[in-house]
Amino acid sequence: MQDMLASLAPMADIIGMLGTSLVVGAFFLLQIGRLDARSLTYNLMNLSGAILLLISLCINFNLASFVIEVFWIVASLVGLVRWLMGSRPQTV
Repeated sequence: MQDMLASLAPMADIIGMLGTSLVVGAFFLLQIGRLDARSLTYNLMNLSGAILLLISLCINFNLASFVIEVFWIVASLVGLVRWLMGSRPQTV
């Protein structure tokens, strides 16, 4: 079993890096004014990134990272629900 997990580690790292790129990219775009925190794009980038990071954590588990990603997913889902209910920004 450990051999199988060890063979999946490089793929888990790639998936985790893609997730990190999405989450950090969304935050960077927010900081430079290219995204609004209530926009669909921002929330989808955060949700997708957090899910990818959770997938990578299934192979390389870290409790603190797991907990923060669960909270990140919940916060992104709240943002998406608000967006769907019409609480959309005037500009994207």
